[in-house]
Amino acid sequence: MTQTIMIIDDEIEILDMLKRYFSLEGYHVITAAGGKEALQKLSKQPDLILLDINMPDIDGLSLCKSIRDFVTCPILFLTANTENSDKIKGFGAGGDDYIIKPFSVDELGARVSAHLRRENRSKTKSRVLFDGQLAVDYLERTVYWDGKEIPLLKKEFDILEVLSQNPGQVFDKERLYEAAWGLDGLGNNSVVAEHIRKIRAKFAAVGAKQYIETVWGVGYKWEKASVN
Repeated sequence: MTQTIMIIDDEIEILDMLKRYFSLEGYHVITAAGGKEALQKLSKQPDLILLDINMPDIDGLSLCKSIRDFVTCPILFLTANTENSDKIKGFGAGGDDYIIKPFSVDELGARVSAHLRRENRSKTKSRVLFDGQLAVDYLERTVYWDGKEIPLLKKEFDILEVLSQNPGQVFDKERLYEAAWGLDGLGNNSVVAEHIRKIRAKFAAVGAKQYIETVWGVGYKWEKASVN
């Protein structure tokens, strides 16, 4: 089945260039020249969204926040902003990746392909219970502690998924980024650390045990625990 990519950017030249490229790669492409037009076309249910941050009508961060509750597909930001704080804001808004302009269209194509592969991967386990209290459903992408849901954003769940499916295995920040984002060497240590911090805070908010351990100077691991 042909996968659909939505490209949202107020620069018509970029829209046209990316539409040609991804169409030649075999994707069905939907374009929107701004946030308002994108909202009108989201009913077409794209498999992935490329979203410019700096748009005059609705900026990309605000648009991402407003649609994240009902759009589960990967959202990749396109932006000229290079500061780490901007990247953290992007991931906090619900984005899955951050591509700096100007970018290599082939690198962008590789990132798109990697994110779509992750979305389409089959999961051998659906629901796993740790210590009789922490329930992780890998198909529904939900987490519960003693019956109380722990609301995780998409990339937060991706990190939890990688760690929890490999209990006791230590992941350095680079490997964890690669495992969660799907590409090697493009990660950022502060982004990984920020996601881990938010996961821990959400566990603490419902009184859950902390399963993610810091291995100082190395990375992180999921505590080995009783699995049902």
